[in-house]
Amino acid sequence: TPVQKVIQLLENMLSKGKGEKHAEQVQFAAFKQFCDDTAVEKKRSIKEAEETIEVLKADIGKYVSDAAQLTKEIAGHDEDVAVWTGDKKAATKVRDIEKADYGTLHQDYSES
Repeated sequence: TPVQKVIQLLENMLSKGKGEKHAEQVQFAAFKQFCDDTAVEKKRSIKEAEETIEVLKADIGKYVSDAAQLTKEIAGHDEDVAVWTGDKKAATKVRDIEKADYGTLHQDYSES
């Protein structure tokens, strides 16, 4: 009868709808699991990156401090080199004068 056909069609639609709903629930559950796993992984990665950033910031601070200290030491060494260069020039000048005096004195003694 026509009523039974309508009922049968409605029952088929109901079973088809339940099947599609079940398939969608399975697909959604898989997607939700993927999202949850990805979120956990991303949170862990972010935490590790933040820890690494803190370590690197501390290293940068230390290296900046070391660079400032070494800059001061280099300035001191540059000053020492400048003083020693001046001392060397002065000593060379004195030696040249003494050599000239010795040469003159030696020549005087040699001629006498």
